Amino acid sequence: MSRHTKIVATLGPASSDPAVLERLVEAGIDVVRLNFSHGSAADHMARAVTVREVAARAGRCVGILADLQGPKIRVGKFEEGKITLEKGAEFILDAGCTLGNAERVGLDYEDLPRDVQPGDILLLDDGRLKLQVEKVKGTEIHTRVRVGGVLSNNKGINRQGGGLTAPALTAKDMEDIKTAAALEVDFVAVSFPKSAADMYMARQLLRAAGSHARLIAKIERTEAITHLEEILEASDGIMVARGDLAVEVGDAAVPALQKKMIRAARDKNKFTITATQMMESMIHSPVPTRAEVSDVANAVLDGTDAVMLSAETASGAYPVETVESMARVCLEAERSAEVTLDRDMLDRVFTRIDQSIAMAAIWTAHHLKVKAIAALTQSGSTALWMSRLNCGVPIYALTPDPKAMGTMVIYREVYPLLMSQQHMDRDMLLQEAEELLIAKGVVEKGDLIVLTIGEPIGCVGGTNTLKIVRVGEHQVG
Repeated sequence: MSRHTKIVATLGPASSDPAVLERLVEAGIDVVRLNFSHGSAADHMARAVTVREVAARAGRCVGILADLQGPKIRVGKFEEGKITLEKGAEFILDAGCTLGNAERVGLDYEDLPRDVQPGDILLLDDGRLKLQVEKVKGTEIHTRVRVGGVLSNNKGINRQGGGLTAPALTAKDMEDIKTAAALEVDFVAVSFPKSAADMYMARQLLRAAGSHARLIAKIERTEAITHLEEILEASDGIMVARGDLAVEVGDAAVPALQKKMIRAARDKNKFTITATQMMESMIHSPVPTRAEVSDVANAVLDGTDAVMLSAETASGAYPVETVESMARVCLEAERSAEVTLDRDMLDRVFTRIDQSIAMAAIWTAHHLKVKAIAALTQSGSTALWMSRLNCGVPIYALTPDPKAMGTMVIYREVYPLLMSQQHMDRDMLLQEAEELLIAKGVVEKGDLIVLTIGEPIGCVGGTNTLKIVRVGEHQVG
């Protein structure tokens, strides 16, 4: 059984060596994430080149995701590198401070004093420390420690309930978008968007740089939940970024929000990535915890397109073992997933011919128990629509465009294949498709498959024909 849920792995010191990358590709990664919060443009360029070389040797399509840093609201540095805050102590966050001590620390976001007021709760270091604002005086935020602990250099700051005004796209992000375009990445992820406007701006900058990469909104602010529908409309996909989101809305709210976001994205024909601490213990351990196994499996059962690894593959001791473990969990969860296609299609309304053909294909494939669906596609839209509803049948997206392959690789249940499509004759194209599927070991002569194609040949968004064939024989339906 082929794995339907895709795996995104973050590259870093533990995974950038070509030999390790080869093992990661063999273990099953589908997309690599370049984290623009770390490293230089040259580092990302070198990693992208290596990924493409390794994937080509393995005969695999591996997508590349550039993850923008976004506005990082952090404390500054301390004279001693860290301090310990005691419960009940006074502590000052001071935008004018250079080196911190036990009484105060600087801020890298100078507008924070304007964003807060007495009574606000500030959460530091992913919520491990809690400060309550007592007063704001010029550049100083005077707080009282409610939950203490060790605070070290450059730890993040969130306001409980959200509401910080930092823009989603910083000057660094705008430069990094140009770098991402030069790298010809397949996806760009925008950190901390608050509204659709943030995503529209990112898309404009991306297009101006000459890139048509798919745009991903990382949902990690309270405001993003409020404006989820409009952000979905402005994006190609979303990342359920559970770290900062949990700090802002409370960790108990995240599981239900995860399900809501994945469901909303699938309803709007967008793809989803579920991220943060999925196999965190495997940074140091060769096996995951039972809770992590359940977490990954639940994301699969929620219908996510992809699950993501961060430090586990970037800097962990067991990057390959982590991917292998995640792949096993995904497969097992998929075996137990209930196919509810009949019920899921009851409330669907189709206004486009190509979308109607896509839905008819998965309906037919499910009820006829065919071996595979083959979608001849230029842009990948047909394959995306098919993958929004689980029909239990693998979808092979056959395209002449290598760039379309890179974007389709993240869609659940979709396996992109490069096909020359040199012929303009439909029957010859369908024969070429059959031969490619046989050569790849996907089907054998006598298997029943569903094919979709558009006429006239080569038109984007022109899928208008569904054909049911028995491989190697004449049309049967």
